[in-house]
Amino acid sequence: MSKITSLADLKKKRDQLKSGMDNRIKALFPENVVQVKVALATCGIASGAKTVMEFFLEQLERRNIAAIVAQTGCMGYCYAEPTIEVKLPGQDPVVFGFVDLKRADHIIEKYIKTGELVDGIIPVNYQTIDLNV
Repeated sequence: MSKITSLADLKKKRDQLKSGMDNRIKALFPENVVQVKVALATCGIASGAKTVMEFFLEQLERRNIAAIVAQTGCMGYCYAEPTIEVKLPGQDPVVFGFVDLKRADHIIEKYIKTGELVDGIIPVNYQTIDLNV
């Protein structure tokens, strides 16, 4: 742990702790915030998904959008990597493929901010299993 030797150090430490608390609060109620899952399996990493994830982390915070950005394993869309899943509060998740930084910015501006669908959606090719049968 670094020593706090100035008011600037104290403010920096406060901001770090506040950011950590904000993330914990968002994690308790994920249904109330935007959820972005980035596929970071081998194929996703090779296609640039790590850069895409860093972009989402930075830009959603910079634009004051309450969101949780998490990594996930393979989504099964290796041909379309990097892939992300975005779930807006109260809506079904949508999977986007071939996400580069330009498309990521477009997804934030159009889909996340306004709910307007954008190009690059991968149709769901599976059905959720209902365990209450």
